[in-house]
Order: sequence, then structure tokens, then C-alpha cells
Amino acid sequence: MKLMDGFDSNYRYILVAARRARQLQGGAPPVIETVSRKPCRIAQDEIKAGKVKWVIPEVPKSAAEAASEMLDKALAQE
Repeated sequence: MKLMDGFDSNYRYILVAARRARQLQGGAPPVIETVSRKPCRIAQDEIKAGKVKWVIPEVPKSAAEAASEMLDKALAQE
């Protein structure tokens, strides 16, 4: 399967399309003109048109990583 433009994986594309389809099912208006009535198809058309924006959230650090960084900073100051 070909990777969609602007996505790092097909899995992420499916997640974005599914979330947008849920918004449409919940009453959000479509942002493009389309002949389709199915929320999944409308979401895919919106993504293809570049009208759906998404970001990859930063992964929070584990407590061990945060403690290790603070210890490294403390030792570097001495």
C-alpha cells in the first residue's frame, strides 16, 4: 500500500482519518464540498485536499529518564 503524502506511516493516516470521521459523525461540518455522504470517505477526501491538520504529540519522559537528566545536570555544575 502506498504511503499517503505528509504521513510517516499508513497507521497514522488511518488514525487521523478515523478521528476526523468521528468528528463528522458528531456533527462537525465538512470543510470541503463532496458528493459522498459517508463520514469515513469525507474524512479521506478532506485529508487528500490538505484540509485536516495534525501533529505528533511529544512523548513524555519516564521518571527514570527525568531523574537521570537532573542528576547529570547537577553533577555537571559541580
